[in-house]
Amino acid sequence: MRNHKGRLFCFGLGYCALALLSTLRDAGWQIAGTCRSKESVSSLTKEGIEAYVFDGNTPMCPPPSAFLNASHVLCSAPPTAGIDPVLAHHCDDLAKLNKLAWVGYLSTTGVYGDWKGDWVDESSELKTINERGIDRIKAENGWLKLWEQFGVPVHIFRLAGIYGPGRNAIETVRTGRARRIKKRGQVFSRIHVDDISQVLSASISMPHPSRVYNVCDNEAAPPQDVISYACYLLGVEPPPLVPFEEADLSPMARSFYAENKRVSNLRLSKELGVQLKWPDYREGLKSLLSSSKMS
Repeated sequence: MRNHKGRLFCFGLGYCALALLSTLRDAGWQIAGTCRSKESVSSLTKEGIEAYVFDGNTPMCPPPSAFLNASHVLCSAPPTAGIDPVLAHHCDDLAKLNKLAWVGYLSTTGVYGDWKGDWVDESSELKTINERGIDRIKAENGWLKLWEQFGVPVHIFRLAGIYGPGRNAIETVRTGRARRIKKRGQVFSRIHVDDISQVLSASISMPHPSRVYNVCDNEAAPPQDVISYACYLLGVEPPPLVPFEEADLSPMARSFYAENKRVSNLRLSKELGVQLKWPDYREGLKSLLSSSKMS
């Protein structure tokens, strides 16, 4: 990323935000953000991260100066019961911030719904019937309205299934939680958390307000293939293949299998010049195994 020091405020210091935080702190950025409890604030403070409680139910009162003076804002907080917590409590504050150069909202490729394995890009119809996806569409529209009405430089990032250190198929196999479920033609798109950080950094360097970006790797793949490859890397036998119809899945897991699509990431490379560090799950898992052996 360019030598550009700024002040980033993150609503939701979770997995993705903390990855971006690591990148920007090394470049000299001032970073602060929110978490849901005082205990989390204490833990983050010990790591040198300026954190504030925002549980989504009540606003930060008064809003901290780290937010009011932010040059960049990232929101990774999901909507709850159809309500975006940041927009519900701090929409007016965001509209009044006059130093903002960039705002990023982390959404999901789940907004596209079921395309029966066909390709989707950012111009594709959003036809999910899943309640979580519908809530995300509503939230996206709410954030984009800030741009339309107040000129807040909002960017939408639709993330595929996120994996990375501590959250990946290798860990699933190691902990005995791996299952191989086969549904004919089913594929899922994925993205390594390092590449999410890379995409956000590239967008910060090249703002394009109101733009939407799919954030996924180059290969949508059957979920059972990912587990099989993790088993191969670990040198263990893969779990038995279970037909989807016979699998005992939670309602949420079953809802993921109800949507089948291949997500295009062409806009990332064309507009932001992003070259993924981990262009497919094989490269990503190999790197994670090597890292875990070194740690």
